[in-house]
Amino acid sequence: MNMTIDSDTRNRTETASHYEQQYLDLMRHIWTQGAKRVDRTGVGTRAVFGASMRFSLEDNQIPLLTTKRVYWKTATREMLWFLTGDTNIRELVKQGVHIWTDWPLDSYCRETGEDVDRDVFEQRIIDEPDFAEKWGDLGPVYGKQWVDWPVYEPAGEGFYTRRDKGINQIAKLIEGIKNNPGSRRHIFEGWNVAELDQMALPPCHKTYQFFVSDGKLSGLLYQRSCDLGLGFAFNVYSAALLIRMIAQQCDLEPGELVWNGGDVHLYLNHAELVEEQLSRKPKGAPKLDILRKPPSIFDYTIEDFEVTDYAPQKHISAPVAV
Repeated sequence: MNMTIDSDTRNRTETASHYEQQYLDLMRHIWTQGAKRVDRTGVGTRAVFGASMRFSLEDNQIPLLTTKRVYWKTATREMLWFLTGDTNIRELVKQGVHIWTDWPLDSYCRETGEDVDRDVFEQRIIDEPDFAEKWGDLGPVYGKQWVDWPVYEPAGEGFYTRRDKGINQIAKLIEGIKNNPGSRRHIFEGWNVAELDQMALPPCHKTYQFFVSDGKLSGLLYQRSCDLGLGFAFNVYSAALLIRMIAQQCDLEPGELVWNGGDVHLYLNHAELVEEQLSRKPKGAPKLDILRKPPSIFDYTIEDFEVTDYAPQKHISAPVAV
């Protein structure tokens, strides 16, 4: 017996199986059933505690959201910046990356009493190295912990001194994956308790673990705090990108990304974003190609990455809660 599947049924089936649908389902659940909470920013959120999603990275798949545009080059530049260990926004803003500017700008305005806009502040960061050194540093965030975790050594009579060079967790991770792929200790961490109060923002995507099986590398990200409306789009792409880079450096194929969130929330002032995004249907299957294999994970450049088959729906803007 011949059966004909009408186009509406086919579209519903494709939507339900699309990798982004799990994200939209979580967004809808939080917006309609999440607990209303007071948060650090004072804006307020709806939130759930504990969520998980899985994304295949095989065949160059990359979990870019399709229901709104994600600026993947900006996220890639941020990841490459993390891997340098730099903590000053100057190199980012020189590349037109603004995602970290709000925190030092807010600090500058509060401490000086001046009311300057972002463009003026960023131009001074670029033009004036001394100004950038004083006002552009974020403290020991992300990349600093990843590639230069501090080590203290006894200096006599109960005193300790900080070693000039800390632990490069990323380098050790790759060495461990290459030499002992079955280990359960393929982890790097950003949550340095001793330095949290020195950071502009304690790490949200804080713990990464990796797993090798059948010649494939999979990664798990635990994110203690997730702004599902804005931050998640970058977080999930960046985690997948990092897995792809590490897999290439270790001569492995990419497996999957497992994303775990602790406090997963939507800000109350993001109603327009949430409602607009939930009205859209995911579609398409973007691919990420890495165009060369550099000598190390620290030698990639933005020109090494190419995203194809990505045709997202238009960008949805929303305010960042600082």
